[in-house]
Amino acid sequence: MKTTFKKFTIALIALLVISAIAGCSSSEKSEAEAAKENDLQPIIVQGPMPIEAEKFASKLTDVEEEKSGAFVFYKGTVDGYPVIVTKTGKGMENTAAATAVAIEKYDPIAIINQGTSGGHDPELHVFDVVLGERTVNLGSLKTQNMNEGEGIHPKEWIPMDLMASEGSAGEDPDAEKIRYFEGDETLLEAAHAVKDTYTKGKVVDGTIGSADVWNNEVDRINWFHENFGSSVEEMEGAAGAQIAKSYDVPFLGIRVLSNNKVNNGTYNPDTAEANQEYVYEVVQEYISMKTEK
Repeated sequence: MKTTFKKFTIALIALLVISAIAGCSSSEKSEAEAAKENDLQPIIVQGPMPIEAEKFASKLTDVEEEKSGAFVFYKGTVDGYPVIVTKTGKGMENTAAATAVAIEKYDPIAIINQGTSGGHDPELHVFDVVLGERTVNLGSLKTQNMNEGEGIHPKEWIPMDLMASEGSAGEDPDAEKIRYFEGDETLLEAAHAVKDTYTKGKVVDGTIGSADVWNNEVDRINWFHENFGSSVEEMEGAAGAQIAKSYDVPFLGIRVLSNNKVNNGTYNPDTAEANQEYVYEVVQEYISMKTEK
């Protein structure tokens, strides 16, 4: 009887030791996986207004909300990869500040600025999506010298590159040119790879124009389209692109047409959700491309 009890005790101790070792290994593995996940640089997805950000945020897993100033950051994951949706607020200043805060706080691997826009290209229609092969500031302009009584001549205004030199952009002739911010090639590749998933319109490469100006004059819109090559206009993308370039963070603008005055395309708010659904596919593809390496 004693021998049987002794054998049982030895077996039980051995089982407990094995379990403890397995538990330690499992714990170490979980900690290692957590550390690896924490080391991943997040993808930032920006949207100016609630209608342009919160649909995407609702698709994140394990969401936590953080605020910095007026900016809201929804932190979560997509397919296990960290993604942060930023509600930037409208306008260039808000977007520039929100982008800088996001880069400093979260060290993102990439930034996608997305939302609605107004059309400049007559070939584009409501629900079409423009991938920002280039993004440009349409509000960075220099007027001609005119004396009192000589009038205002907006079509004679010339572009002003604020990044051309550290001197006065208004006096430097080298600054009298258009500054385009190029969309990141890998983000564009991801967007191209999944464009067939978007069925509510076409997806094209183009030039996204930004400024703190809402243009309703068709002649003015046509002037920008002809002189800057703008496909659409909005109020945020170029500011985000400029800050991202300053930090050397990959950037891409993705904008859906919510209206187009040049071909009488009337405003449709449902475009905001449609664009976020497509951008979600882009993010999934980008994650796949990055994690496979």
